[in-house]
Amino acid sequence: MSRSIVKFAIGARCAAVHAAPAAAQGYPSKPVTVIVPLAAGTGMDVLARVYSERLAKSLGRPVIVENKPGASQIIGVNALLAAPADGHTLLVATSGPMAINPAVFKKLTYDYRTDFVPLSLYVKSPFILVVNPQLPLKTAAEFIQYAKERPGKLSYSSAGISSAPHLAGELLNLRFDLSIVNVPYKDTPQSIADVASGTVQMAFAEAGASRALIKDGRIRPLAVSSLTRLSQLPEVPTVAEATGARDFEAVSWHVLFARAGTPQPVVSRLHEEMKRILGDAQVQDRINNIGLIPFETPPVEGIQRYILAEADKWGGLVRKLGLAGTQ
Repeated sequence: MSRSIVKFAIGARCAAVHAAPAAAQGYPSKPVTVIVPLAAGTGMDVLARVYSERLAKSLGRPVIVENKPGASQIIGVNALLAAPADGHTLLVATSGPMAINPAVFKKLTYDYRTDFVPLSLYVKSPFILVVNPQLPLKTAAEFIQYAKERPGKLSYSSAGISSAPHLAGELLNLRFDLSIVNVPYKDTPQSIADVASGTVQMAFAEAGASRALIKDGRIRPLAVSSLTRLSQLPEVPTVAEATGARDFEAVSWHVLFARAGTPQPVVSRLHEEMKRILGDAQVQDRINNIGLIPFETPPVEGIQRYILAEADKWGGLVRKLGLAGTQ
């Protein structure tokens, strides 16, 4: 077992060592708060409200969704760390704070390996490789060949340096020996709109931000960055299918966390409740309609291993790009 896995496992086992049986038996003793580190109305927020309503019925207490966006999700992370480790405050987080920030930031207020215990890995959030429809190509394989023949002459938009879409584009560059130039934007909708206008040639776009433009034919979808197809675009292959790079995956994800030190019985109950709720057919339909991919959560230890692997993957890319410690 690697040192990182040992450190991450310690965060979870602290729950067992410091468990308070009386507190666990009485859980929850008050309303539960789910912190969403993104703005209201985002896919993460919408989905958190869907399962929080069902979780409230299971727990017999209100479950309140509280939006705390900003600072690369660090504001939300700090809000969890400021709360007691008793399971009454939870956090949804993505690959950003847990797998990318640790490499990008010189100093963080948290350690993703020891400060949290994951409860549920319930969705993957893929990106759609979209291009300007005026380009003379119809498939991802054609686009890759087109880009190879024009080194440094094509560009892709992203939601900022070190964002997940930016790193997805750089993973594409690295995997296929391309040199497509990143153009960072502060505004995600504008970054996608500029693909439609031809200002940039491509982007890895979130489904929610690109669906209307795809429907109107203003941008052309070539592939999705997950290992499985999107139910809303069943005719669009994965990058892995379209190119033969069978292990190519560039996704974000949603994980529900508690603080490390939360009593083990509380962790176990929340894990099982979330597994049941997210397995419901209606909830899965809602996930698909948002443009996300439902994911059957592994056990807590399996989620920890997945997050460590993602941190190694994206952290390695950040370092290769010379972006380590730049924020």
